[in-house]
Amino acid sequence: MKILYYDCFSGISGDMNLGALLDLGVDKKYLLKELGKLSIGSYKLKVYNDKRGGITGTKVDVIVPTYKKLSSNAGLIKRTFRDITKTIKQSNLSANVKKISLDIFSRLARAEAKIHGHKIENVHFHEVGAIDSIVDIVGAAICLDSLKVDKVISSPIEVGSGIIHCSHGTLPVPAPATAEILKGIPIKTGLVPFEATTPTGAAIIAATASSFTDKIDFTLQKIGYGLGGKDSPVPNLLRLLLGETFDKTEKPDDPGIGEAVIIECNIDDMNPEFYDFIMDQLFAKGAHDVFLTPIIMKKSRPAVTISVLCDTGKQKDMENVLWLHSSSFGLRSYKVSKTMLKREIAKVKTSYGEIPVKKGYLNGRLIKSKPEYEDCRELAKKNNVSIHDIYKSIHLVKRTKK
Repeated sequence: MKILYYDCFSGISGDMNLGALLDLGVDKKYLLKELGKLSIGSYKLKVYNDKRGGITGTKVDVIVPTYKKLSSNAGLIKRTFRDITKTIKQSNLSANVKKISLDIFSRLARAEAKIHGHKIENVHFHEVGAIDSIVDIVGAAICLDSLKVDKVISSPIEVGSGIIHCSHGTLPVPAPATAEILKGIPIKTGLVPFEATTPTGAAIIAATASSFTDKIDFTLQKIGYGLGGKDSPVPNLLRLLLGETFDKTEKPDDPGIGEAVIIECNIDDMNPEFYDFIMDQLFAKGAHDVFLTPIIMKKSRPAVTISVLCDTGKQKDMENVLWLHSSSFGLRSYKVSKTMLKREIAKVKTSYGEIPVKKGYLNGRLIKSKPEYEDCRELAKKNNVSIHDIYKSIHLVKRTKK
């Protein structure tokens, strides 16, 4: 199992995260090519090596043209959460990158909406801040997707201490939005006298990490350091550890064994049209699988069992969706073991475009493969053909290579 561990001993911000992922080995050219699929205006990505506390790492700066401010900020262009969501959905980014990006952005927007008393769709970002946030968040999604890790784990989050000055005035550390996003996640305070974790950094880690622990139990393979902009006795950097773990009797190419949780509820009194929406919400929060089973309850009433499979660290997110969007008054859960084939994603070039294909290996031998459905669906819509044509084009490429 391939694991990415976030060592947030000195906090996390959007630029520190992007720097650490590039330092870990994600190709800068690939990141820029994928970011180029977004229509967000003019900016430059400055990537360079620097040091914090004697440790060399990667610093990333998003450089945006300066906009002249008119009185009371009336001349600043603003983007709402609705605008940003539309931009991401209409891009040619992969379905998984869109999913990760929107999950991160929605956590950030929900927190801002609650703190400032706005509707979530109307939460806005000034033009410079919006571009910066989009690059940090979508860039994180692109890099994480390219690493193809099976699990993201994090240490408890250092948030810092003191006060900060921003457009909303003078605020305590952690900033209210950061604190709201990190509810339910273990944090630490006071190691450094400044804001160590930003709302963007908090949203990234909250959306992607499945569990939080100081314990590291895997074979370390790569290390990446992303640098912040502060000078302090404690190095202002984020450390990422990439490793792999195997069962004691397991060989690297044997099926991987992991732990997950299943959450279930029985429903006999809900409009069936609501199930599709609930399933979308569960997948958006990180569910591995969601399925419905028809059952017969007491008094011979027909009903449905909703079953959700997810990482143990995502259990509370899944439960919140079921509490808010289903008619259930009770949930049950139990841990399960998962066995997974070693897998990789290969890009297949077809006449309709490039399609990711998932390949499964057993004892080093390729035994099955399948295209990613969401990417095939997007290509079918883009080329105005049936999804059957997209699948046929993949098989045609395979036959040609033979």
